[in-house]
Amino acid sequence: MTSASPGPLSVSAATPREWALVRSWAAEEGWNPGRSDVTAFFAQDPAGFFLGRVDGEPVSAISVVTYDPSYAFLGFYLVRPGLRGLGHGLATWRAALAHAGDRVVGLDGVPDQQDNYRRSGFRSAHRTARYVGEVPAPDRPVPGLVAAGPADRAALTAYDAACHHADRPRFLDAWLSTPDHRALARVVDGRLTGYGVVRPAEDEARVGPLFADTPSDAAALLDGLAAEAREFGAARIAVDMPEANPAAAALALERGLEPTFETARMYTGPVRPVATDRVFGVTTLELG
Repeated sequence: MTSASPGPLSVSAATPREWALVRSWAAEEGWNPGRSDVTAFFAQDPAGFFLGRVDGEPVSAISVVTYDPSYAFLGFYLVRPGLRGLGHGLATWRAALAHAGDRVVGLDGVPDQQDNYRRSGFRSAHRTARYVGEVPAPDRPVPGLVAAGPADRAALTAYDAACHHADRPRFLDAWLSTPDHRALARVVDGRLTGYGVVRPAEDEARVGPLFADTPSDAAALLDGLAAEAREFGAARIAVDMPEANPAAAALALERGLEPTFETARMYTGPVRPVATDRVFGVTTLELG
């Protein structure tokens, strides 16, 4: 469908199978979606994914994923090229946003949409930049790194809770156990000092989250995750780093990564504080 639509738009919940189409739209936009993200995304809130249809044909999409009674995250706001400017996006937005109820909603907005988001009540908190490149292979095994397995789940969930605006054990259970995802923990003197995940994507392998106590912990994790990415055939990685933690950008540049594009993290209201200095890479721009 490439011309003006003859029928009215209807918005309804999408299935994981239908969301594969939205993933292809995101790839066409250059968002570099992960190849196995959908299962973990739907594990958090299976009712939070929406398609706008005209005569049964999908033309628009959005996700509004709830985490707890106070917080939700909006992503995947897309309208098919050739059908933009017809009001489909705004209608889909309004219908899906009701799913959040009275929760505070966060999003990562591209620059050309940020004024629209402000008109909808969102306010900017900080910028996030995507850094991309090839991290050189370390000369020797990175000390203190272990594969994060099911036995580590309680510790990782507790650590994650300090770095995210809501607890998300359901999401982490799926994110850490997806077969294509490689998760590493950093352990120093028997204590967890950070963790990260890398996964295959359309282009560069995506790193996220990258949470760590110190820049040296983050550097060790980033090196280890880059090595994991090379094992599944990805020479280059991409990581979305928040401006709110200046040490993140410093680490990216030190490792030879280059900024490619930026978004703005925006919220409709106050959110639970996070340990900003531990957040070296957000989990995803789609779910926060």
